[in-house]
Amino acid sequence: MELKIVTIENPELHNLILGQSHFIKTVEDIYEAIINTVPGAKFGIAFCEASDVCLVRYAGTDDEMIALAQKNAMTLSAGHSFIIFMRDMFPVNILNAIKAVPEVCRIFCATANPVEVVIAETNQGRGIMGVIDGFSTKGIEGDADIAKRKSFLRTIGYKM
Repeated sequence: MELKIVTIENPELHNLILGQSHFIKTVEDIYEAIINTVPGAKFGIAFCEASDVCLVRYAGTDDEMIALAQKNAMTLSAGHSFIIFMRDMFPVNILNAIKAVPEVCRIFCATANPVEVVIAETNQGRGIMGVIDGFSTKGIEGDADIAKRKSFLRTIGYKM
């Protein structure tokens, strides 16, 4: 077994969700979960099929997000993984709907941070061991940081 680090290409730091599922139906069901949760959603999803012809399956509503998902899925080439890139929305808008899709086994990350994926590769194939989401912690928030956090959440409409 060889461990590798794969960097998710995301030059504009779009929000993304990286997960694992178990069936070719994943692409269509995640697509439906997103558009039924966020009408007009702009996103792309790509799924690494791990049996039969082992293709990257894809869907979406935004050509740029679809292309970004396809490119990263091919780079990962990790069995039954999926990646969703989105525009003008946040993972929190769709995360519960994605987790409720019957094929979804786990979510590795939901972020707009730089992401590195730890991949194990064997003679059989590749699998995701985990992710590095963003950067190391630098300290504990103080009163000014708390005020800034609370203000930010209210500014973007997530708290009243």
